[in-house]
Amino acid sequence: MILTEDGISIEPGARYSRQVRLPQVGPAGQETLLASRALIVGMGGLGSPAAMYLAAAGVGQLVISDYDRVEPSNLQRQIAHRTEDVGEPKALSAQATLHALNPDVKVTALDWQLEEAELEEQVRASDVVLDCSDNFPTRFALNETCVRTATALVSGAAIRLEGQLSTFLPARPESPCYRCLYADGDEMAETCAQEGILAPVVGVIGTLQALEGIKVLLGMGDTLCGRLLLFDAMALEWRTIRLRKNPNCPVCGPEGYGNG
Repeated sequence: MILTEDGISIEPGARYSRQVRLPQVGPAGQETLLASRALIVGMGGLGSPAAMYLAAAGVGQLVISDYDRVEPSNLQRQIAHRTEDVGEPKALSAQATLHALNPDVKVTALDWQLEEAELEEQVRASDVVLDCSDNFPTRFALNETCVRTATALVSGAAIRLEGQLSTFLPARPESPCYRCLYADGDEMAETCAQEGILAPVVGVIGTLQALEGIKVLLGMGDTLCGRLLLFDAMALEWRTIRLRKNPNCPVCGPEGYGNG
């Protein structure tokens, strides 16, 4: 028996038993997850469900990064935070939630902005990175670092009633990167504060980010590498767009970070 802090006993292996039953996972796959490390940047609407599902699935080490504090307007969709967490750093609030969900998982909370050398150190130490941020400078910095370190990146975004998701695998020569999708001139200033967001939309995309992360860690099935998945919540429709590598990309192209 495993005794939790609340005095609840759990049989060894019971927590992940339904997952281990899957032939695509099995005991060996579960051991892989337990030995894996994921970096999640942004503990808002996307990062909350993504981190919670990775913790529940038994990804052994989670590093969560967010330098904002919990605000009342966050509670509508950022499910890792509670009313009593208002005013607390999001990274620390989410850390408590993830620990309560699965105390087997080691959760490291970084309540400051990762930049340059420290960002590269954290990315290089991770098996997969989930971009759950809400701004282009962070997304571009994460993408460049993942290309430079050949680290898998799962990127999600959501606003209003729309969402999108893709996976970038820089270790594969044919894989595009985030900058193949958005050039510098494509930066947009739209935010959920300005445009609004329906709560379950970020839950859908964040949950799929966790799914893609697990598939990357296990080498399971087909990821969204080379594809952009678009979600229209109003029509409840999905579209997939082929995303090809830009031969002139300043990040993953011949003159880019990954080829210097």
